[in-house]
Amino acid sequence: MVTALRRGFSFTSAFGGVGVKYAHMGKSISHLFGSEAKVKIMRLFVFNKGAIFTAKTISERVQASAKVVRRELVSLIKAGLIYKRARGYLLNAEYDYLKAVERFLIEATPISEKEIIRKLSKAGSMRLILTSGVFKQDSEARVDLLVVGDKIKEGRLLKAISSLEADLGKELRFAAFETPDFKYRLGIYDKLVRDILDYPHRKLVDKVGLQPRV
Repeated sequence: MVTALRRGFSFTSAFGGVGVKYAHMGKSISHLFGSEAKVKIMRLFVFNKGAIFTAKTISERVQASAKVVRRELVSLIKAGLIYKRARGYLLNAEYDYLKAVERFLIEATPISEKEIIRKLSKAGSMRLILTSGVFKQDSEARVDLLVVGDKIKEGRLLKAISSLEADLGKELRFAAFETPDFKYRLGIYDKLVRDILDYPHRKLVDKVGLQPRV
């Protein structure tokens, strides 16, 4: 069973946007700021205000080597975007251009819809992939991703989600279901499923035939 609602979710069956317009924006931004790792680190701090990260945690979250992370942290400290403290690194909330940087990183989507589908499809046969929440700049949505499929492998799904999180710079709220479980929940007007579908969302894959919202 896969009913997954992580960081506010659950796993039950075996576990339980931003558009194509920006498909190539990620690489472009990397060139502009110097490296892909630097952009990921910037996203990590900007979208997690107040959080303190150690170099090790940053390396794990952005999926970059310790050497690369140390180099980019030095660069971002010199730029004034972050501080180094005894317990780790944190965002400089007084940085003069913080609002501009944040707006830019929100608009400049680092990952295309095609790439989201490709990564999630490694976890199983995808029947429905729906983006919401962070992908729609909607903080009130129940989840950022809804995944429905057949023979979903929990480990592979979590690995794919971690990869997306590294690109986006923040943890994702997601729900995942095996197809029969999702259809059953849909049929009984399950509150979680209805809440997800009632918020603004975009269907990247739909092989279950969801009816358009009225």
